[in-house]
Amino acid sequence: MTVYQSLLEKKKSGQKSFAILIDPDKTGKSSLHAVIDLALESGADYFFVGGSLVISNQLDEIVLEIKKQCNIPVVLFPGSPSQISRHADALLYLSLISGRNPELLIGQHVISAPFVKKSGLEIISTGYMVVDGGAPTTVSYISNATPIPSDKSDIALCTAMAGEMLGMKLIYMDAGSGAKKAISEEMISAVAKNIDVPLIVGGGIRDAEKAYLNCKAGADVIVVGNAIEKDILLIKEMAAAVQAKVVI
Repeated sequence: MTVYQSLLEKKKSGQKSFAILIDPDKTGKSSLHAVIDLALESGADYFFVGGSLVISNQLDEIVLEIKKQCNIPVVLFPGSPSQISRHADALLYLSLISGRNPELLIGQHVISAPFVKKSGLEIISTGYMVVDGGAPTTVSYISNATPIPSDKSDIALCTAMAGEMLGMKLIYMDAGSGAKKAISEEMISAVAKNIDVPLIVGGGIRDAEKAYLNCKAGADVIVVGNAIEKDILLIKEMAAAVQAKVVI
């Protein structure tokens, strides 16, 4: 089963997924092993690997080490066309549909397309939406695009609907690494009710309760990175919250 098929099957059955975001610039080999051990113990569903800025040269090394230690799917979450590793299982082919920067809507995709095609990776077209998290983030700075205001659920849902109708297989709503506040349940719910493709939510999720509430609001996949970098033991709490039966 491909990564996308697994996402569709889980959505169809109402099963929520927990993804651990690994930033190659912030992860050493020893800390990576600890994360993998906890991921296996807690039943994490995916590893997302990437970042807005990857200045180290260890993307391949990180991906290979994860593949060596476990069978949890590794999905690339690239911040630029250079962040491609053929050793991963899939690539989120991100189009920044919340912004108006043509380079991140289609420009960089044109440049990277031949290399992505040759990589042999499973390519998953993803409508990427950056939402204001209450503080400037790396992704908002690098993208040179204004985030969706946190209180404008109507803009978010219309953007997600447009992305789906344009053929995006996933919608990814992100408040960004280091966000002061996570995306509201109201916005998540508004988007989830108006699209049929899986919805990924990340950024600013610091505790298990917020992860659970996001799932309850309609998120299909919860992505946590920065909080885990600060407290690795949150992996077990976050996973348990996401895997809990959501009571509507």
